[in-house]
Amino acid sequence: MNADSLLAQVEQLFNLLESRKVDYVLVGGIALLTYVEGRNTQDIDLIMALPSLTKLSEIKIESQDMYFAHGKFEDLQIDILFTKNPLFAIVEEKYTTTKQFMDRSIRCATVEGLILLKLFALPSLYRQGSFERVGIYENDIATLMNAFNPNMTSLFKELSNHLNETDMNEARRIITDIEARIQKFRKASK
Repeated sequence: MNADSLLAQVEQLFNLLESRKVDYVLVGGIALLTYVEGRNTQDIDLIMALPSLTKLSEIKIESQDMYFAHGKFEDLQIDILFTKNPLFAIVEEKYTTTKQFMDRSIRCATVEGLILLKLFALPSLYRQGSFERVGIYENDIATLMNAFNPNMTSLFKELSNHLNETDMNEARRIITDIEARIQKFRKASK
């Protein structure tokens, strides 16, 4: 799908969500584009309540479990994160803002919300051996940390409510590595 087609289908999806009065939060690569440039994505990621999915028969669900659904809206890939997951519910409740995207105001995850979601997923992606997604997620976190300097202590405190000790240690190691890369970059660019 080319960029123009992707944006046209995203616009159609937003129109559908608005007309059906579906509450959602934009997360993932398209949400990241509202903060920084240079992120390529071929899908859209949304947080919503599971019952909202029944209002959207135009989305063809390809797989679904307790916390996630993956489907298509025409040619647009959609990943839905259900608020039944406690972290997704927290992001939807506490880590959202209104952003301008394609001539409309949309509810979007904050920088902190995006980092929380990506850090939450990374330990699992490492276990799955999903090298491509690990690289994308780590780069997204690094880009957001470099541009916005979020308070990582408070994010770790929130994340500790949702990850076991082993995964928390992995998340801390990932952030330590990213912080070292950011410092190296900043020194080299002086």
